[in-house]
Amino acid sequence: MTRSILILGGTADARILAGKLAEDSGYRLLLSMAGRTRDPVPQPVPMRTGGFGGASGLAAFITENQFDLLVDATHPYAARISANAIEAARLAKIPLVTLERPAWEKQPDDDWQSVADVESAVAALGAESTNAFLALGRQELLPFEAAPQHHYLIRSVDPVEPPLNIVHARYITARGPFALNDEMTLLRDNRIAFIVSKNSGGTAAYAKIEAARRLGITVLMIERPALSRTANVPTVDAALAAIRHQLSLLDERGE
Repeated sequence: MTRSILILGGTADARILAGKLAEDSGYRLLLSMAGRTRDPVPQPVPMRTGGFGGASGLAAFITENQFDLLVDATHPYAARISANAIEAARLAKIPLVTLERPAWEKQPDDDWQSVADVESAVAALGAESTNAFLALGRQELLPFEAAPQHHYLIRSVDPVEPPLNIVHARYITARGPFALNDEMTLLRDNRIAFIVSKNSGGTAAYAKIEAARRLGITVLMIERPALSRTANVPTVDAALAAIRHQLSLLDERGE
């Protein structure tokens, strides 16, 4: 029996996982992307773009297309789709494997200030003018218009269009991974005092965190949303093992 796997993607881990699953014969694979990135990296398996219409819509899509297993390999901050994945898997009565890379851990020389969300990060910059590096998605930048006194260096995968209603803003479009020496140069040249970052985990975006540690720069770390996840695995290899295990259970039950 050819098993069918729906992967909810949006991370490099999802792309790597899809590629490794494609190497295994006998799987029908579909990678679903939210479509927020204008020029996504080419994927190794068939792909769809866009939402499903909530948990019930995702469950209906799973049932109509006869998927045997759902994989949530979305970004750690994609709380809504991850919650929908849990409910959809329950409604469609199929196994769910969630791949979530571990969060970065604070090191002894790190100067981190934990904040709950972007609005809290804006407030934490303070009233006095400072230089801040915003390493966030372009959809998350609007709250910084409430603090136009600061000088912002903004890096995103896609251009910020329209630009923010801020006088002092410099925009960079770039896609990781980023090198440590390049990040240190960027931070020094722009005299950055604060970095605003999500705790994304992984290696592709970690260089700015290490650079901040070496340069004594404060990181306003937006903490991950609290979410009850099921069958959580931390690495691509662990996800592969969990997927194969779940599919073998289906074979044993003759489903």
